[in-house]
Amino acid sequence: MRRRDVLAGLGSAGVVAGAGAIAVYGLPSTERLLNEESADEPDEPLEIETIDAPGSEAGTIEVPTIGQVTFVDLFGTWCAPCIEQMPALATANERIGEDVLFCSVTNESVGENGSITEAELVEWWDEHDGDWMVGHDPAAELTARYLEGGFPTAVAIDASGRVQWADSGVKSADELVSGIEQALEADAGDE
Repeated sequence: MRRRDVLAGLGSAGVVAGAGAIAVYGLPSTERLLNEESADEPDEPLEIETIDAPGSEAGTIEVPTIGQVTFVDLFGTWCAPCIEQMPALATANERIGEDVLFCSVTNESVGENGSITEAELVEWWDEHDGDWMVGHDPAAELTARYLEGGFPTAVAIDASGRVQWADSGVKSADELVSGIEQALEADAGDE
């Protein structure tokens, strides 16, 4: 096979994969998350199933949790930057996690017929020192609402349900805490 044919095939595969991602998640938009019009309308809570894992227990949470600042980390177990993000998340959780609902959520299908089993998710969580609430969003509703261009994405939502800070990519603990503090400050300003 000629090199040109291989490159054309790879390029086509990339276009199809990208189009599939856009079809599932839509085009990312920081403006949608942070524009003034949407800031007037709080997000309706979505129920997220949580996993029994270190720092987490089986059940459900609402994201956002109205009446409490909510921090969400959108991640995938297959995502190398998400693994790289884990130590900063642990540090941010230690520094400010008691003040907020601090959770990480994957949109992977978890279960016997899913992309990973619950046991594999728990093993991944433990291996990467997760010690806070972890949940899954198999219908990708939360992901569609908050994904900020790629994984990982971090989102800080004030107690009224309005996004105050969102960004994608690997962040330092200081950056994560600063984003969460924006939501805490907005909440304090509403009192």
